[in-house]
Amino acid sequence: MSYCVSRFHTVRRNTIEVKVGEVGVGGSNPVRIQSMTTSDTQDVAATVKQSIALAEVGCEIIRITAPNVPAAKCLKDIREQFTAAGFGHIPLVADIHFLPAAAMEAVEHVEKVRVNPGNYADKKKFAVKEYSDSDYDRELQRLHESFSPLVLRAKALGRSLRIGTNHGSLSDRIMNRYGDTPLGMVESALEFLRIGESHGFKQMILSMKSSNPKVMIEAYRLLVEHMNRAGMSYPLHLGVTEAGDGEDGRIKSAIGIGSLLYDGLGDTIRVSLTEDSVYEIPVARALAQKAMSLWQPAAPLTASPFARFALTVDAVDPFHFNRRPVQSLPLSPGASVGPEQPPRVIVRVPSVAALPETATQLASARLAETPAEGLLVPVATTSDLLAVSSHWSSVIGHWSFPVPPPFLVLELPSTLPPAAVASASELLPAGSVFLRTFGADDVESLLAFVQFTRAHGHTLAVATTACDLTALAPALPPLGDDRLLFTLSTPAASVAGVNAHPTGAYRALVEQLRLAGSRAPLWIRNTSATTVHADPSFLSRLLDAAILTGSLLCDGLGDLISVETESDATRATKLAYNVLQGAGARISKTEFVACPSCGRTLFDLQTTTQRIRAQTGHLKGVKLAIMGCIVNGPGEMADADFGYVGGAPGKINLYVGKTCVQYNIPQADADARLISLIKEHGKWVDPSPVTRP
Repeated sequence: MSYCVSRFHTVRRNTIEVKVGEVGVGGSNPVRIQSMTTSDTQDVAATVKQSIALAEVGCEIIRITAPNVPAAKCLKDIREQFTAAGFGHIPLVADIHFLPAAAMEAVEHVEKVRVNPGNYADKKKFAVKEYSDSDYDRELQRLHESFSPLVLRAKALGRSLRIGTNHGSLSDRIMNRYGDTPLGMVESALEFLRIGESHGFKQMILSMKSSNPKVMIEAYRLLVEHMNRAGMSYPLHLGVTEAGDGEDGRIKSAIGIGSLLYDGLGDTIRVSLTEDSVYEIPVARALAQKAMSLWQPAAPLTASPFARFALTVDAVDPFHFNRRPVQSLPLSPGASVGPEQPPRVIVRVPSVAALPETATQLASARLAETPAEGLLVPVATTSDLLAVSSHWSSVIGHWSFPVPPPFLVLELPSTLPPAAVASASELLPAGSVFLRTFGADDVESLLAFVQFTRAHGHTLAVATTACDLTALAPALPPLGDDRLLFTLSTPAASVAGVNAHPTGAYRALVEQLRLAGSRAPLWIRNTSATTVHADPSFLSRLLDAAILTGSLLCDGLGDLISVETESDATRATKLAYNVLQGAGARISKTEFVACPSCGRTLFDLQTTTQRIRAQTGHLKGVKLAIMGCIVNGPGEMADADFGYVGGAPGKINLYVGKTCVQYNIPQADADARLISLIKEHGKWVDPSPVTRP
């Protein structure tokens, strides 16, 4: 695999070490945690206070915006006062956009300077222009002349640089030649990287940020592939920009950052939340700990019984999204699985006795847009099956809720033979799903269950592993894919050995299905066995669900999902849909692109985002961008429907896509004007009253 050693195991990518002050990034160093201050940089006291607060909660690298030369000059006093407070060992980073002069001032005072290659030497005008090769070469020479002074000064002072590409601020030159693509992001960074190398400067870190985790993942993979070809091994700074706040922001960040860390990529991370910066640190630390628990000990891959998968590649194209083609599968009148269907959500019921109460709870009108489409019920005996039949008949007989009834999934123990199941299943609705684990020696049992389920109009969910599937594979072609789906059994045990993770176990299972000629749908289950470096917190469970399900969905894998680590069924349902939304796999509510605060922000992002969400959060399928300033706004809004952007202090600009349609609106009027704009474009619907059945 060109971008990582293995997509089935976590093997850390080898990089050079870049020193950011006293802090080493890459090489054998741990994943470094960083964040950014939100104060006006020229308010030195406030910026120092925020820097101290970040340092005290474990932030290892602190970034401060320097939007102009006066702000960059203030970095001298900030550095001195921060050091005097006892934090001289924690490096400061200047964040630069547009002004090389600000960068040249900042590099004198702080340990690292971040530049955005999309606007460091370019003025983005969204201009359409054809560049001949000679025109393009002249542009590259201009870049060389603009960036070289900073490179040479950083080299002389022992500073480091981050070349920080943003999907939302690619230059017109890049856009015209490569388009708004991951490849364009990569080329934008490589232009600046080559300039640094031309001066013998190696202290560089790269990032490929986007508000879309799928784009971000593809861009980082492509960057590494290009660097590998060129013999480069620079460290990576990972982040999903404009991730938003709350659960959604954490999920998006986990999908993008976590999936790359599990592939062995990433040396420093920032979780960008539209919240106080100190709240980013626990999320980033949890992600880093999960990844590093997989990286160590760094034993040879051949030590694992799963090693044969570590030495091969799968059929997924890691640089372009393509959903895995699957066989269509009807499950209930309201839900089917297939190539044109969204991933379906299954919710676990605690016990057979809890089925009626859980079904009633999940039938609430409040969940009409996020319904539980399948209920997973654990059964142990034939009596349990009969009880399920009785409970289900009662539930359906009194069904009057505004959401369609879910299909049943019965989790069977391996001790229950198919004949016993068949005799007790006559009263179950057609289309029920039977989940059972099959090991390498269970070929005959698999054939018997397939025969039983198909004869009764049911579906069989085969829980197995890639290794066990190699023994079962010869039986699959004669069976065909009709009324079959697959999931992973006991992922932790199935990949026992160093560096294994559940995402890799699912990838290997899918690859083995491909080799067996099966296009049966895939069910992604988040269970206690899929946790990585688990702790009892909800944050840890949320991150596990986002990384496993989100990373697979971003690779085009997964047709059903369940979050079984949550005991509350409503909580589990909501989390499943939020992960689907974060991965762009199924939209159930308004999508918000909201940047984190920084010193450039022209209004209070936290309260503004919460206020706008309260008024527009019911607009399913509408994408709104809330941006504190113009730096990344128009570009990040390229795939958003509407944008709310700080244009000047107390003034808001409103966008449709990347086109500004209303300028300098007083902020007091901006919310109402935004809603009017949404209505003018036919995207508004009045919120329906929510009543409990």
